Amino acid sequence: MHEKTFEKYVCEKIRMLNGRAFKWVCPGLVGAPDRICIFPGGRIIFIELKRPGHKDGMSEKQKKFFQILKNLDCDVRRIGEKDEFKKLMEDFGYEI
Repeated sequence: MHEKTFEKYVCEKIRMLNGRAFKWVCPGLVGAPDRICIFPGGRIIFIELKRPGHKDGMSEKQKKFFQILKNLDCDVRRIGEKDEFKKLMEDFGYEI
């Protein structure tokens, strides 16, 4: 599965849960996660999507950006498999 196909799958599932997965474009800032996902009740998670089957695949700039968000107590995740996404949604109290 291609990353774009996986991203579409994730966005559709989030929408089915009454959430929104906005594409995050940060001009001038390299390394921002792909999506800002907002769920009912104001729950927010930042998601970096990777092509299924790839392990880490994150650049140093992405890792640094992740750490900035974590230091701000934001929930930020890197996912690359449907099982990882399912687990993430379970952590949020949703079943897909």
